[in-house]
Amino acid sequence: MTMALKTCLIGHGIGLSRTPRMHMAEGAAQGLDYRYDLIDTADMDTPEIGALLAKAEAEGYRGCNVTHPFKQTAMAHLDEVSTAAQAVRAVNTVVFREGKRFGHNTDYWGFATAFERGLPGADVSHVVQLGAGGAGGAVAHALLDAGVAKLEIRDVNQDAAERLVANLVRHGGADRVRVCTDLATAVQAASGIVNATPIGMATHPGSPVPADMLRPELWVADIVYFPLDTQLLRDARACGCRTLPGSGMALYQAVRAFELFTGRPADPDRMKATFDSF
Repeated sequence: MTMALKTCLIGHGIGLSRTPRMHMAEGAAQGLDYRYDLIDTADMDTPEIGALLAKAEAEGYRGCNVTHPFKQTAMAHLDEVSTAAQAVRAVNTVVFREGKRFGHNTDYWGFATAFERGLPGADVSHVVQLGAGGAGGAVAHALLDAGVAKLEIRDVNQDAAERLVANLVRHGGADRVRVCTDLATAVQAASGIVNATPIGMATHPGSPVPADMLRPELWVADIVYFPLDTQLLRDARACGCRTLPGSGMALYQAVRAFELFTGRPADPDRMKATFDSF
């Protein structure tokens, strides 16, 4: 009997994730005995990503997706890291192969594809990004590569924002990137806003941007996808803004992760149909 191909998602407060169904439905469509589990650290006292990766590897998992808050700390526990993950300084996909752990970042590709398809023609003259964590690094790199002329990064952890800005400057963002010190002033001058923080998730309700700062000329993107309709997006639509939900990034990063886990191409339309069926 063929052994199931096992993968998983490791993160905090991930009970509503749509990723398992997307992966398993695509696996079934391709004739694979494919299993995708959730390892939710919200139920653990002192979760440590190194121990969690070691346990998953010992239990025969092919690989793991890694989400908040482990995308950056996981890097210290890997044997090899892809060029994209090195640039972003975060991983969201770990593949176990031949006794080694290989780290990848599919968030970059996921956001870049979603942004291109979901907000065509968006004004990229001045963007304010909230969040400088693991996903934030991927999103910021994708924004610069999409042609953003001026990118301001804001994070509740000032050091994290400064580290990300320094990293972006080294990778071609000189004179284009800076730390945002005054959110209201930055938003007033911006053409677009991206939320790359956990604020808006079911486990972190609320919005990172006060509704009275929004105006119709802005476009607003959110990478949170559970719930899909975040407070920020509701406020933005009510104001008349163009919006981009987190579903696109979730979909396209999952497409790439499936390919890394299985070695087979995935069908984005089929995986999107699964995502939309929720």
